[in-house]
Amino acid sequence: MPTIDSRFSPLTVEGQRFQYVDVNKTLSSLGLSAEALPFSLRVMAENLIRQLGDDAETSLRALCARNRAFDYRFNPARVVLQDLLGTPALVDLAGLRDAVAKEGGDPLSVNPKIPTHFIVDHSVNVNSWGEEDALEKNMAIEAQINQERFSFLDWADGAFSNLSIIKPGNGILHQVNLERLTGVVATQRMGEETLVFPDTLVGTDSHTTMINAIGVLGWGVGGIEAESAMLGRSLVFSLPEIVGVYLEGDLPKGYVATDIALLLTQMLRKEGVVGAIVEFYGPGVANMSLADRATISNMAPEFGATAAMFPVDGRTIDYLAMSARADRAGLVEAYAKAQGLWADALDTAEYDRTLTVNLADAKRAISGPIQPHQRLVAADRPAANKTSYLSKERQQLDVEEGDVVIAAITSCTNTSNPRGVLTAALIAKKALALGLTRKPWVKTSFAPGSRVVTDYLANVGLDKSLYDLGFNVVGYGCMTCNGMSGPLASPELEDTIRSKGLNVNAVTSGNRNFAGRVHPLAREVFIMSPPMIVAHALAGTTALNFDKDPIAMSAANEPVYLADLWPSEDEINAVEANCLSSNLFDRAYQGIDQAEHNQIGVQNLTSAAQYTWDENSTYIQSPPYWSYELSGQPALNDMRVLVKLGDHITTDHISPSGAILPDSDAGRFLLEKGIGVPDFNSYGTRRGNHLAAQRATFANPRLLNELCTDGREGPFTRLLPDNTYTSVFTAAMAYKARKVPLVVLAGKNYGSGSSRDWAAKGPKLLGVSVVLAESFERIHRSNLAGLGILPLQFKEGDDRNSLGLTGEERFSVLTPSAEIKARATLQLAIESDAGERKVIEVTCRLDTDEEVKYFNQGGLLPSLLPEYL
Repeated sequence: MPTIDSRFSPLTVEGQRFQYVDVNKTLSSLGLSAEALPFSLRVMAENLIRQLGDDAETSLRALCARNRAFDYRFNPARVVLQDLLGTPALVDLAGLRDAVAKEGGDPLSVNPKIPTHFIVDHSVNVNSWGEEDALEKNMAIEAQINQERFSFLDWADGAFSNLSIIKPGNGILHQVNLERLTGVVATQRMGEETLVFPDTLVGTDSHTTMINAIGVLGWGVGGIEAESAMLGRSLVFSLPEIVGVYLEGDLPKGYVATDIALLLTQMLRKEGVVGAIVEFYGPGVANMSLADRATISNMAPEFGATAAMFPVDGRTIDYLAMSARADRAGLVEAYAKAQGLWADALDTAEYDRTLTVNLADAKRAISGPIQPHQRLVAADRPAANKTSYLSKERQQLDVEEGDVVIAAITSCTNTSNPRGVLTAALIAKKALALGLTRKPWVKTSFAPGSRVVTDYLANVGLDKSLYDLGFNVVGYGCMTCNGMSGPLASPELEDTIRSKGLNVNAVTSGNRNFAGRVHPLAREVFIMSPPMIVAHALAGTTALNFDKDPIAMSAANEPVYLADLWPSEDEINAVEANCLSSNLFDRAYQGIDQAEHNQIGVQNLTSAAQYTWDENSTYIQSPPYWSYELSGQPALNDMRVLVKLGDHITTDHISPSGAILPDSDAGRFLLEKGIGVPDFNSYGTRRGNHLAAQRATFANPRLLNELCTDGREGPFTRLLPDNTYTSVFTAAMAYKARKVPLVVLAGKNYGSGSSRDWAAKGPKLLGVSVVLAESFERIHRSNLAGLGILPLQFKEGDDRNSLGLTGEERFSVLTPSAEIKARATLQLAIESDAGERKVIEVTCRLDTDEEVKYFNQGGLLPSLLPEYL
């Protein structure tokens, strides 16, 4: 390995001198070459050289050889946290400080070691809508019901260094991250020199990948991995597959980036890119705006991919200048070209697999009803066989099957894209001119990902059109997409839907439409572009072919088609060209850049080293992960099945984020604590209190547990061998009292969806020792390992059905604990209560030696304590 000094090369930009780790020079000195390395692997190589120094040679040789059996270390430059997962992460750090102090250590030693941005963006609910002051009303309610959480965050803001908390109302994490927090490259003083290197990050949200659009390598992780990174630990992983996606063809006229993203989601999920890093290249990339790239990269989790990278190129530089970061543009371009990260330098990159997509195939589409990859081309939908949806006589309660009860322009995915939002506003303007209104049973809302969005709408005079149609701004946060959709248009409407058992729908411009996520009464949810949201609000139903059927009647009693409302390419281009300017970004983010301690609103900031826990708080409680009960290996013998599940079980099924129902275990817990139903808030906001959050485990009202042989939906199971039906939580507590460890049986893609670590924390606290599935989604598998739960995978050809498993069996891992190694084949015994016994082989999905270590210590959190003593 070359010496430290020989790894660096000088870089002078506008008269300022920098040093950078020279990947090409370092690899050349080892007889290796960077020419075949894709963008992501070049960034990883730089990270290895910079972090490991003289010890990087073995890792670099493995990287260049694409050795997937090797454990790679990665140290991100920073961490980003959204509040639903970030708050429990800070609660864990506060708990670790207590554990360190209890053992005689220094609690102040527990502190983020790298810059950490925390954005409060998931706490606001759509309580008020369709009125001018909806934003102010919703934020007032947010501040009131989240007072305990925000008090804790104010303490954390003063107690931890390297932590910057951005208060509510400033936007969604991913859009703020893209528009302001990244400089694409980072700098650091190194003696008398300034070191420049790629900005990299991990975030507590699977859609952290939105940052990939600007040439920044980052991905979503659970809170456990985020805590590890914050505390300065390397992230250890096996090298992912790098899939090159060649984009060709011209963008269709009238296109919206959502249509491209949905096409890619369908194709890449079918091709199988789970855990892979996708890199886009080819002539189609150059045609795509940075905003279009952001819409696509945001949906990498819907592909199943770890990241969805676009290279640094002229679009990157233009975007930096336009978004008031022109001072970084010169350095970014010079560094990217010197380091081989500029698009032109990647012509020699070799991918593990390549796929081709023609952008011309991106036809107008929606996705649903329960998975983002269920793409439906609008023109292929059947025409309506009835016209009752056009009747002006239909009143608010005259809802029918397929009616739309929620139409939300929401989420960072598409509100980050001016073309999509402007097209929606132009449609609204034309609709109003024809005398159209939203249907009275449709709850409409507009939740932009940043304040820049509303500013650019106002800049071109289109804001009023959306507002007059009912799409008033309800908050700058992740709302309907995340289950914070609030009540429907009226209590009477909700009663009608329940009494008639109607299958009504929600439409959102978000990225997730999993069962039970958006609203308990919306059985089907469809993802679509912002202009299609407006069209569905006007129609009030999904039972249309929007290319062929009229969607409404004008004031002149003439049928109106979507083609009558859709703006021309010239109209879209004209407003898009004039909407943005750098001063909009400066105004939107005024004060954020300098905010070291950004008060949320509760004036009790303290710098005390340890948090003073309130035993009466229903939001924040001292975490239990350093108790004797949760340390060490879990019991792996005579395990009972807690739930038996099918394919595509999401983290929303395992740990829902939205509304808490009064008759749920969590609802009853809150009622017992004196909390009224209006103040329940959401499951997500309650995750700082493990007593409430563990009661949310498998609490999705749409859960289908195959142990429930009577076909019932929801958080139910059978307690065995009693054979009695009860809630999952009640059954788990009964098993715990009997000292019976638990196993979860599942099918393919277990744990897809959000990165929430509570989908692993919850099962851990319920006594789950093992999850046995056909395959796992990347982040959730990692979360299970980090919590000390053993993920086991059926061998090819085996599954719960082929093996005839009823879920009434008892399971035992026969392989001795000392022989449980990363990716090893283990022996699993399955025994019925009648005494029938069989032994099968399964694959241990602890994928690295680091994860085996966590498992042996009861999880990552218990393993941290000895390091601070």
